[in-house]
Amino acid sequence: MRRSKGSRTGTRQKLLKKNREKGVLSVSRIIQKFEIGDRVHIDIDPSIQKGQPHPRFHGKTGRVVEKRGRSYLVEVMDGNAKKILISRPVHLRPQRG
Repeated sequence: MRRSKGSRTGTRQKLLKKNREKGVLSVSRIIQKFEIGDRVHIDIDPSIQKGQPHPRFHGKTGRVVEKRGRSYLVEVMDGNAKKILISRPVHLRPQRG
């Protein structure tokens, strides 16, 4: 049988919630707003599948380029190439400092 090539392949540890993080998600995380040019960390929440960026970008930092509907376009460096990700605000955290 051929190996599945789904979007969450090989992410057993990466997309795992710790015991203290399980439960209902806070509303402030869902409705948070970002401005164009803000720096954000990509922190995928595995309990919400809509608007997830590719797991390869989990833990990376990028810059908000555009708002598109409920989602944001985030520009991330992947090696020497710039990539544009579409992500919902649940999977983003503001960079402090």
